Amino acid sequence: QVHLVESGGGLVQAGGSLRLSCAASGRTFSTYVMGWFRQAPGREREFVARISRSGGSTNYADSVKGRFTISRDNAKNTVYLQMNSLEPEDTANYYCAASAIPAAITERGLYPYWGQGTQVTVSS
Repeated sequence: QVHLVESGGGLVQAGGSLRLSCAASGRTFSTYVMGWFRQAPGREREFVARISRSGGSTNYADSVKGRFTISRDNAKNTVYLQMNSLEPEDTANYYCAASAIPAAITERGLYPYWGQGTQVTVSS
């Protein structure tokens, strides 16, 4: 089992940047695929980005490709989401998630472990 805690959210103007962090408990962090999802008010939780266990493979939603970068530091049990060129449409609560299934990418149901979320608000 893994416990996840996100941080780094906040209020930023359009065009600005934020870096989210997700710290994981336990000694087996490197055995989990890690994902970032987001949920805006009145909308379903949606996939943002995913990184493989080694960090060698990443996937992104089309809406964030070229603007967001997911990375991980297995020595620090932490996954990051660097968000650049933020837009008001990026406003949401951002969640990190962990899966022991190597093939897990966009499907929420394949991620059994979730953090509590961190709010990102982008003003126009």
